[in-house]
This record gives sequence, structure tokens and C-alpha cells, in this order.
Amino acid sequence: MREQSAIRVLIADDHEIVRRGLAMVLEMEEGFSLVGEARTGHEAIEATLRERPDVLILDLRMPDIDGITVLKAVKRKAPSTKVLILTGYEADESLLRAVQEGTDGFVFKDIPPQELCRAIRLVAGGEVYMQPAVTRRLMQLMARRTTEEVPLKGSSLTPREIEVLRLMARGYSNQEIAALTGVTLETVRSHVKNILQKLDQPNRTRAVLFALRSGLVTLNDLPK
Repeated sequence: MREQSAIRVLIADDHEIVRRGLAMVLEMEEGFSLVGEARTGHEAIEATLRERPDVLILDLRMPDIDGITVLKAVKRKAPSTKVLILTGYEADESLLRAVQEGTDGFVFKDIPPQELCRAIRLVAGGEVYMQPAVTRRLMQLMARRTTEEVPLKGSSLTPREIEVLRLMARGYSNQEIAALTGVTLETVRSHVKNILQKLDQPNRTRAVLFALRSGLVTLNDLPK
């Protein structure tokens, strides 16, 4: 996790009131530096390539090209920039596509300011953040899809690994999981690595999504 220098953030949203609100949150908190704003998808890509922010806060719905297209471009052209998706409760299956394209996190637009700052710090530090409310929305979207067979890859997970997986689904960081389970941070990292290998998933977000689809994580495992 970064501590020495401010986290450089770029905001991309077509609504000025949203950009202003996010900017105010960052200005009130220590450790953040707002390096730019973008109103369109093309502006977001150009500003990211120009400013090379640590974190791009990106709305899924942009007036010219959608957020998924921006996400793909940023991941390809500026891989060091982390992308935190900002979306509304009306979010559709583009959420699932964002997971597949490797987004570093999801938040809804009504997220409390302190939790937003936590999410930014986590993704800037290399972790994946998935707001529990977004996880619930993903589950609702998947429930609408035609039932499909999901390989039973989770049977080899140990009870501790399943516990860690469920805490990941609740949006806890590795450090927080270590505190909750009473083990070291290195042990948690080892558990996460094993989970990704056993589920054959490239990152935490994809692992959580697979766990939701396969039933390893259910609504009862998420906060109310």
C-alpha cells in the first residue's frame, strides 16, 4: 500500500455534478491528488495516457464510447493505471463484462465518502475492491441468465480457503482478512494465491464471480 506519496486520481464521468462531488471528497481527504477530469470516453483515454494516474475512476455510461471500451484501452495502453468502475444501481450486464476485462474494482455512486477513499487506496495498492452491494447486483444479473453448467472446481478448496473466499466477496482487503481470521498477512496472500490456482481464475474479482456462479458464495455470505 502506498503511504509516502499522494495517490494520483483521474475522474471520468459525463455529469459535472458527479465529478464535482468526487473532487470534493478527494480534496477533503489527505493522500490524494486529483490530476484531471474527463467528460467523455475518448477524453478519459487521452487524459489517462497523458497524466498516467494511479487510479482512474470511470463511469460505465459515457456519451461517446462506453466504459468497457475505455477500460479495455486503459488496460492495454496504460497497464499501471488501476481502474475503479463507478456505476449506478441500474447497472446492466456491462458489470459482468467489466469483470472479464479486468477492472480493479466496482463502486455504486451512492457509496459513502470514507468507503470510496478506502476503495481507491485498496486498488492503488494493488488489491481488488468489490463493494458488497455491487456483488449482490452481479448475483441478480447472473440469476436472470439462462442456467449454464459451471465446472465444480471448488471441491478442492480447504475450509479456510472457502472462508477467505467469502471474505473476499464481502470486499475485505488481505490485511482485514488477516485480522478477522487471526493469521498473518503472508498466510492470507498464500490462501488467495491457492484459491486463484484451484479455481483457475486470473484475479480476485474473477474468482469471486466464479464463486457466485458456482454456489461457493451465496447471498447469505454477503452483508445485509
